[in-house]
Amino acid sequence: MAKALSEYVCDACGAKSPAPLGRCPSCGAWDTMREVAPPRDGPPAGGPAGPRGGAPAARVTRLDEVGDAAHARTPSGDAEVDRVLGGGWVPGAALLLAGDPGVGKSTLLLQLAKHAADAGRSVTYVAGEESLEQVKLRASRVGVAGELRVTRETDAHAIAAHVTQEAPAMVVVDSIQTLRVGDDGVPGSPTQVRDGTAVVAAAAKAAGSTVLFIGHVTKQGTIAGPKVVEHMVDATFALESAAGFRVLRAHKNRFGPVGEVGVFDMREDGMRAVANPSAAFLAERPAGVPGSVVVAALEGQRSLLLEVQALASKSPYATPKRVVQGLDARRVDVVLAVLERRADLPLDGLDVFVNVAGGLRLTDPGADLAVAMAVWSAVTNRALPSDAAVVGEIGLAGEIRSVAHLERRRAEADRAGFATLLGPRHEALAGGGYARLREALAAAGGRERAATA
Repeated sequence: MAKALSEYVCDACGAKSPAPLGRCPSCGAWDTMREVAPPRDGPPAGGPAGPRGGAPAARVTRLDEVGDAAHARTPSGDAEVDRVLGGGWVPGAALLLAGDPGVGKSTLLLQLAKHAADAGRSVTYVAGEESLEQVKLRASRVGVAGELRVTRETDAHAIAAHVTQEAPAMVVVDSIQTLRVGDDGVPGSPTQVRDGTAVVAAAAKAAGSTVLFIGHVTKQGTIAGPKVVEHMVDATFALESAAGFRVLRAHKNRFGPVGEVGVFDMREDGMRAVANPSAAFLAERPAGVPGSVVVAALEGQRSLLLEVQALASKSPYATPKRVVQGLDARRVDVVLAVLERRADLPLDGLDVFVNVAGGLRLTDPGADLAVAMAVWSAVTNRALPSDAAVVGEIGLAGEIRSVAHLERRRAEADRAGFATLLGPRHEALAGGGYARLREALAAAGGRERAATA
């Protein structure tokens, strides 16, 4: 009988090869092909498509007999975190929090662990990157003490056994890059990160524990490790730095809205929720400066007022530069093309710089009109009235399209003291609605002349 041949599997993407390769032909990663020995006993008795010998049949449950997890949500103890989560912790959920080094991931989760412990729920903190003394020192700084249990164990199976036996309400793993499965792999390798996350998450789901993983990010800002880890967890969150604040954003959430944001202020004693993010982001906005426009944006279910800035200058190069920060560069290119073709704004030979002040990333299509007006203001050197905010999506024909939740944006603008909200034709905007970009620019110019008269 011929001996079964070994195969080589990529740690990063799972691609297989019958021969060893230095680079994975599927994902292009280097030095990730690992040899996997064939099964000693050959294929199962039932053949490749048959069941494993002695394996029990899958257990099937009627959907109407399954409990409703929505009724079992537990508040996190922080209103901003609850907003991003969608209402609180879900038992058995696996959550992943990623962010740059020093942004406050461990501090935030320590505070959330404190809230859970203060509410009488058991919490286990797995400190894979720090000594227990270092964890205690940081915990004392943010006021964490009491019933919080800490371990330096990094073996995923040992952590899973603890979760199975003790069934703590919350488990914090800091971080998944320190988990190891067996003694063969190196902690932090794609295989170890993937397998360690799977082992702990499976145990937490079986025990009904909420497990929170802290993840590292690459220099490109993406979550380090195989992409499959993001599919394995129920929710993925990113903690970012913007305008001196910390922004918690939901990238994936099976139990709540995607794109929801929470804003925090990082202090000596830990994270503190920002009650009025719009005022915080606009605190340093210069008044009456051309190129500065306030947009009534919507991130998740929250309306925020942010400053969009633009600058135009004569280019010394044959091909003018287009520099964009905080916005989709391709979408800004479309807006600039519409300005040239539909509004007759001369941009040929001009370098154009567009930025969302404070460093916040804005994904709302309702920022199109703010970008257009900021560029128009910068090119014509005419400032918009200081009490006017802007919202609207721009189509290729130069039309201003409606966006979601205009009433909510209008209410946030009113609360912040902006008397006028320029945007698409809608009853929520009263006299500030326009059908075409050219009309809105003409109206903005008229308002600017009236304000300076």
